[in-house]
Order: sequence, then structure tokens, then C-alpha cells
Amino acid sequence: MKAIVLKEYGDSNKLALQEIVEPKPGPGEIKVKVAAAGLNPIDWKLRSGVMKAFMPIEFPSVLGRDASGEVVELGSGVRQFNVGDKVMGMVQHGYAEFLTAPASAFTAVPPGLDLRDAAAIPVVALTGAQLIEETANVQSGQTVLVTGASGGVGRFAVYAAKARGAKVIAGVRTKQLAQAQKLGASSVVALDDDAAIAGLPPLDAVADTVGGPTQAKVTSKVKNGGVVASTLGPPPGDSARGVMGKGMQTRPDGRRLAGLANSVKAGEVQLSIVKRFPLGEAAKAHQFAEGGGVGKVLLTV
Repeated sequence: MKAIVLKEYGDSNKLALQEIVEPKPGPGEIKVKVAAAGLNPIDWKLRSGVMKAFMPIEFPSVLGRDASGEVVELGSGVRQFNVGDKVMGMVQHGYAEFLTAPASAFTAVPPGLDLRDAAAIPVVALTGAQLIEETANVQSGQTVLVTGASGGVGRFAVYAAKARGAKVIAGVRTKQLAQAQKLGASSVVALDDDAAIAGLPPLDAVADTVGGPTQAKVTSKVKNGGVVASTLGPPPGDSARGVMGKGMQTRPDGRRLAGLANSVKAGEVQLSIVKRFPLGEAAKAHQFAEGGGVGKVLLTV
């Protein structure tokens, strides 16, 4: 089968389309013919070597954490799927024509949701939901600020916090204010405006997806005993006031993903897919995605 193979750390030109051995599903796994794979920041962080101290790669390696496609083979013990089912999941080695992964990582693609577009959902949806529900542990009636709310993870964090009954403030750049009004948050704030940050109400929690100076500025608005939860590793918090800093690592969860996929199908969360590349143009896709911006990039197989 064809796959995008990384043989050493480096720039996007280290990604190459090659023939490799087609995988076989083990016990509890399914084999999926990939329709599309999503790009995520972790992909180019792994590729470049910036994460090698924490998440070293065994070469040659196939990247890709998001995938959607059709089930073509079942491993022993799998009962929840059948051959021919359309699925999506948070996986490993998604940049390929076929992949295998635990069946528990997948959920069915809701009828009417484009199979390829479904590859844009798993990582951002699970990250946003787990950030709110587990790391920040947001409760009904609390006030939570979601930074980077217009991004893929931020959109699902806003949705998850609303579902918990929280008052949600969507934090974005000034140029994104109009777009952020469509997220359904209680209010919107420009996080590149210090006066706007100063005007924030006391916060029970910050669900952070951007890090850096913005994270530090909004921490001062968190109530004593509150929490700053981040997708970018444990933030410092503020120990003098009992503000806890908590990092997270997203994990596969097919059951939770099912509900999040249905929220997309129902129009409760809007996907932002900005560009699609064929599998063989993975290097170009990485170059484009690393340039920044709001929206998902997909590799179509």
C-alpha cells in the first residue's frame, strides 16, 4: 500500500510517498481503508523533532492522528463494527491507504456527514471536550474563558462548556470577533486587546489552546482556587492564590466521539476545513498548515 513515510526528523521535505507493507488487524482492532486523514500541530512537531525528548519517533514512521474511512477487516473479538461500515477515529499512522487501530478508538460516521470531512473531527473534538470535562472540570454555573475559541479545538471546547451549563466567554483575536459571534458563547472578547482582558469578569476556569503571553495575562483573572487548563502542557498557574495549572494529553474515546460527531451533523459545531491535498502532497500540506490560520487541512486518499 502507499503511505507517507518519515525516515528522519526535519522539514516537510522529509515526508515521502512510498510503498509499505499493508497492516493486519490484531485482536480488538479493525482495518480501515482510509478516505481522508487530518493534519494536526502534533504532526509537524513530531516530524521536526521538537517533541523528540518527550515523544521520540521510531523510524521509519507514518504520521497522522485523525482518519476516516471504511472498515475492510475485523480483528478477533470485534463486535461493534461490520465490514463496510463508515468510521472515523483518533488513531496512529493515518497518512496511508490502510490503517489498523483498536475498535474502541472509532465511531460510526453519522449518516449525511461527508466521509472525508469526518477526518477533521476526532482530535480537535476529543481535545476540546476532554479539556473542558476532565482537565478543567467545568461545572454548571461557572464562568469559563476559552482561548483560541475560533480554532478547531476551541470550537469544541466552547460547545462542551455550554453543554455543561457554564457561562462561556470566547477569546479570539480582534480580527476574529465577528466570526466568533457565531460560536454561541455567552460573550466574546479580543485577547490581543489588554483593555478587553482587564474588563473580563472573575473566571472560574480558563480553557487554554494558545499558550504564551495570552495565557499569562488571563491567569490573573482567574478566581482564587480556580484552574487554568491547557492543551500545551501544564501552565504555571498561580500558587499564591491557589490557581492550579493543568496540562492534558488527548486520548482516543470512540463513545465520546460519537456524541461529538452528532453535534457536527446537527450543526451545533461548525467545522472549518480550509484546504484538501491528495495523499501524495503531504509535504505541501504540512507547509500550508504550518503557516498558521484557523481551519483544518485534510489529506484525501
